[in-house]
Amino acid sequence: MTSAPAHASWLVRLVFVTLLVGVGAGIAGMAASFALHGIEHLVYGFGEGTFLDDLPTPSSGLKVLALASAGVVGGIGWWALRRWGRPVVPVEQAVEGRRMPVLVTLGNVALQIVIVGLGASIGREVAPRELAALVAQWITRKTGVTARETRILVACGAGAGLAAVYDVPLAGAVFAVEILLAELSIATIIPALATSAIAALVARLVTSAAPLYSVPPLELSPSLIVWSVLVGPVIGFAALAFVVLIKWAGARRPKNWLILVVMPVLFTLVGVISIWLPDVLGNGRALGQLSFAATASLGFIALTVVAKLFTTTVTIGAGAAGGTLQPALALGAGIGAVLGGLWLVVWPGSGIAAFAFVAAAAFLSASMKAPLTALVLVVEFTGQGLTLLVPTLLAIGGSVAVSYMVDRRRRLIAVD
Repeated sequence: MTSAPAHASWLVRLVFVTLLVGVGAGIAGMAASFALHGIEHLVYGFGEGTFLDDLPTPSSGLKVLALASAGVVGGIGWWALRRWGRPVVPVEQAVEGRRMPVLVTLGNVALQIVIVGLGASIGREVAPRELAALVAQWITRKTGVTARETRILVACGAGAGLAAVYDVPLAGAVFAVEILLAELSIATIIPALATSAIAALVARLVTSAAPLYSVPPLELSPSLIVWSVLVGPVIGFAALAFVVLIKWAGARRPKNWLILVVMPVLFTLVGVISIWLPDVLGNGRALGQLSFAATASLGFIALTVVAKLFTTTVTIGAGAAGGTLQPALALGAGIGAVLGGLWLVVWPGSGIAAFAFVAAAAFLSASMKAPLTALVLVVEFTGQGLTLLVPTLLAIGGSVAVSYMVDRRRRLIAVD
């Protein structure tokens, strides 16, 4: 039987290690945010807000040059890493005990931050997660916690990295529990909440506490509820198509010296597209804000959605590493704004922002296969949404059900 002093010593040590992981993840997120905003400021003249918002007359040449430079830097960097470095260990494998190579992970993180800062059409959330998971692995090795405790704390560290860079402490905790650990228990919930809260608090030294998106007040209406039921499955199919397309592109990325040519060419193409559709640049926040605010015509939003899908796909197909969380949210919001705007012609009710909110949550739920994480992310990103809980849950249910049924059918066909 374990003695009371031994149990107290174990508990104190575990609390201390959890605190260290939270602080480490916060510093990792703070460093990633600081570096990203520094690059944006150096190249474009700003470091906060949606991409290019602070430039009244952005130069077409500047955007194309920045994207071409991102392609050159990324191409050389990832070619060198993949040629001479050890394989990158994803966060999911790190949680299961595989050791992350320090120099390769740092290089992979740095390249992601640089290309997103220069305008690459890809998410930036993977970099802080990888960096925070690396820090958590190092802390757990040095403190000698058990294998199970290490697994939990590395997952919590990765979730806390997400919480730190976006100031979404609850979403970071849910991400760790729902996606990385897939275990709902006191042993996972408490450290997940603690590390994410600490990390978000630490990172606020350089990150803003304001919601990521500026969204007008959201109103519930019968029109929105009916629309959510009808559109949920449609959003599910769209999210599935997005996932399949991204996997297809990732499987075809250049695996040798061709990345030195392919990445600069495709990134330059993204820069050229941004001359007419500037909201394709960056991680997707610009398109998301455009959709929530509905400051453009439905046709322009629809065109930007198609262009964003294309630019994100070719960015990943070019060989870049990065996330799809923000691009998926932005695509969902854009689809919701367009379909909601058309629906309002038939049945007026809520504003377009409400339709964009519901669709963003549904699209993200199906693409991530994590409805709780997606819902909390969208709520924390916008700073509102609880008034739309019923239609949002209805749409999420429809989208996730479609995603599950299609995946199940594909598995059955593969077995046959």
